[in-house]
Amino acid sequence: MITLNINGNTTRVDVAGDTPLLWVLRDRLHLTGTKYGCGMGLCGACTAHLDGHPVRSCSTPVSAAVGKKIVTIEAVDQARVGQAVQAAWQKLDVVQCGYCQSGQIMSAVALLESNRKPTDADIDSAMAGNICRCATYVRIRAAIHEAAQALA
Repeated sequence: MITLNINGNTTRVDVAGDTPLLWVLRDRLHLTGTKYGCGMGLCGACTAHLDGHPVRSCSTPVSAAVGKKIVTIEAVDQARVGQAVQAAWQKLDVVQCGYCQSGQIMSAVALLESNRKPTDADIDSAMAGNICRCATYVRIRAAIHEAAQALA
């Protein structure tokens, strides 16, 4: 039995320690906002936070999350930065198909938690591991700048 802190709640799951965190979130806990994309940590659709740092949950074993604070897209709006990012996403109509957007938002929140005035280069670096097949990158960057202004 593994004990996890997910979105502020203590949860126990009966899984092997090498089970990907993504499968625990989606299949065991029904937190389906975190998406399966590539399964190899390359696309960013599965991004969640461990102690405030973005991680690819498809390639992170659940044992690596023990004792850490896990935040998923379902609870990212509980913090001011998450609210600002989601508001900017809506204001600028970032989403096209939407599949990658939970991972995009999680990476954007992590960036703005550590850097409230990111440059385009900062954004490109922080978001490099998040792929959008619809190519909404220009709107994503604009929304991150919008959220940063709202947080200033």
